[in-house]
Amino acid sequence: MSEQNKAMVRRMVEGINAGEEEVAVEELFAPRAARRVKRLFTEFRTAFPDWQEEIVQLVVEGDAVAGRFRCSGTHQGEFLGEAPTQKRMDVEEVFFLRVEDSKFVDFWGLEDSLGRLRQLGLLPRAAAGSRTPRGGTRV
Repeated sequence: MSEQNKAMVRRMVEGINAGEEEVAVEELFAPRAARRVKRLFTEFRTAFPDWQEEIVQLVVEGDAVAGRFRCSGTHQGEFLGEAPTQKRMDVEEVFFLRVEDSKFVDFWGLEDSLGRLRQLGLLPRAAAGSRTPRGGTRV
């Protein structure tokens, strides 16, 4: 079962890297989860048409797959209400997927949003490394 679940994640990444994430989502996700994931992936692909994912590590326990990924792309479309900057981003992410009856039914993740925004130049100067009153650096 664990190798099958890992293979599903690999198939999803292959679909993303081929620009065919919608096909992969239809194939791999239960209908309810697929609607949400398609919407998220469409928004992201619109902002980053050259979006790529690289699997860094996959871990399976029971019906769950945890994956560490490297996400990259060039900001060429609106992202979070911001106009394209034409800058590249390359960040790490961690996603958790739950499998039931050979389909992903749940999908959530932790993304380096701060790093992504910094790389895209979408943070005000103060937020990108200003000093706190105690001398630490805000992150």
